[in-house]
Amino acid sequence: MLEASVRPRKYIVIRYKSTSNRGGAAVTTKFDGLSDLDYEALANLRYRIRKFRQFSIKAAERLGLSPQQHQALLAIRGLGVGGQMSIASLAERLFIPVDAGLELARSLEAQGSVVIEVKARRKPVARLTEEAQGLLRQLTSAHLHEIREMAPELTLALRVLQDHRRMEMAAWMQ
Repeated sequence: MLEASVRPRKYIVIRYKSTSNRGGAAVTTKFDGLSDLDYEALANLRYRIRKFRQFSIKAAERLGLSPQQHQALLAIRGLGVGGQMSIASLAERLFIPVDAGLELARSLEAQGSVVIEVKARRKPVARLTEEAQGLLRQLTSAHLHEIREMAPELTLALRVLQDHRRMEMAAWMQ
């Protein structure tokens, strides 16, 4: 269980270590000064996120969608304009290459969830069908219910991380 109060540490020097992530870009991380609470709070937050993700995967699969198809439909509806989105924008929102975004849109088109429109000299656009909007209403309703149920746990996990960081900064500034 996470402790409500943690004794702040005084840092004279904070060491940083540069590491490389998968994309090859350097990431700066604090080399030392991590407490058991930091690890526990981060592990707790990531557990809550995985729990929601598992719920989301199962909900999408029950309606015959892959998780990525569900994410695509949600992106088109929630971030597109008028229930449509360019394939390039869809790919950007899902962190996939444009050709993979087009393939995903084509799979959705094959099952009747989107219509891909290409107008003269314009980028291809995916537009939701009525069927897709019905599926999305069901999924979104279930997801909002689940996330609202999880909100207190997620909020607590985030607050612990945030409050602990503030305490570190206060100790460092003294």
